[in-house]
Amino acid sequence: MSPADTGASTTVGARLPASPDFPTDTPTDTRMTPGGPGYRRMSLALFLAGVATFALLYSTQALLPLISGEFGVAAGEASWTVAAATGGLALFVLPMSALSERYGRRTVMTASLAVAVAVGVLVPFAPSIGALVVLRAVQGAALAGLPASATAYLAEEVRPKALVTAIGLFVAGNSVGGMSGRVITGWVAQEWGWRVAVGVIGAIAVACAVAFRLLLPAPRHFTPGSLRPRVLLGTVRDHLANPLLRRLYAIGALFMTVFGGVYTVIGYRLTEPPFGLPQGVVGSIFLVYLVGTVSASTAGRLVGRLGRRGALYLAGGTTAAGLLLSLGDRLALVLLGLVLITAGFFAGHAVASSAVSRTATTGRAQASALYQSAYYVGSSAGSTVGALAFHSGGWAGTVGVGLLAVLGVVGITLCGTRAARVAARREPVPAH
Repeated sequence: MSPADTGASTTVGARLPASPDFPTDTPTDTRMTPGGPGYRRMSLALFLAGVATFALLYSTQALLPLISGEFGVAAGEASWTVAAATGGLALFVLPMSALSERYGRRTVMTASLAVAVAVGVLVPFAPSIGALVVLRAVQGAALAGLPASATAYLAEEVRPKALVTAIGLFVAGNSVGGMSGRVITGWVAQEWGWRVAVGVIGAIAVACAVAFRLLLPAPRHFTPGSLRPRVLLGTVRDHLANPLLRRLYAIGALFMTVFGGVYTVIGYRLTEPPFGLPQGVVGSIFLVYLVGTVSASTAGRLVGRLGRRGALYLAGGTTAAGLLLSLGDRLALVLLGLVLITAGFFAGHAVASSAVSRTATTGRAQASALYQSAYYVGSSAGSTVGALAFHSGGWAGTVGVGLLAVLGVVGITLCGTRAARVAARREPVPAH
């Protein structure tokens, strides 16, 4: 029985069942592998796509106190400039994945980046909080073509034994984009305001988009699929009927609930007493994303040593420890807490998203799209609920929301462990 059926852990280097949709490694396999032709160009291209995606998607997150001040709104209302973008992405990721199945991964990713950076030119000129939220929603919807298409491209063009590492590099690009966007906007906004800051991010995203299109190798293993709604709905239904995929979708959403809540609210906490940090310094706090770059890119080795569920337990425990440390009123404790939260989140995300790509043997773009949809619903929920919890209960309220989400991750992973054990007991013993 396959891992998809049993819920058993999929480890790095495990051989997948042979199929025309996802053949195993063979000596004649022409898919890319580390050190082989095109792998470095592909890795750099998707890394830059990840940078552009997260830099644009969260370009207003570090600026929320300034946006609140200019428009005279509270943290909960300002947080919609983040939640609208992630919500737009969550809503459109599945339709965009369908276009990816029909017209190709590279085509959809290129078009998505082009539209997103065009909207980015308009964002600095938003005349009101309402207009800003609308533009951010459109920008998020445009970016929906990136995440699912990128992981589907990797699943088709990279050998299975290198897939976790390749997806980890794409996730690492996400972390660099999220970090650089927040650090740059923090310092630029301190001197010239939030509008100039988001304009600078838009210019960086344009450069990343151009480099992405020039570097990404043309797909060699893509087979166009159908756009017929009945076929697509059947594929989605099959994915949602898979208990392992359902667990992975929920885990991605819960991890992102923690992350979205913490990083939406942290700017308010650090600009208020007892810290009272200036905007530029608050933006520099996001340098801890570098930890996420490392943890995401090493997720493959972590799974190889601990298995998928072991890696998820470790990621959840690390995140919970960071949340508890961040409750301290000393800046050093808060920073250490953010380091652990970031490391745990990016490791958990890389493990879960790569497991989705390896579990789905057909309709991989839809499988990845469902994961990304759940993931960004979690981001929107975390941003909104985390801000509301902060407004009513301070930082402890936001931490409480995060701890509940981590408990959910651990509980779901435990269910997977139990399902695997039950399935193992039911497996017939081979005759000798």
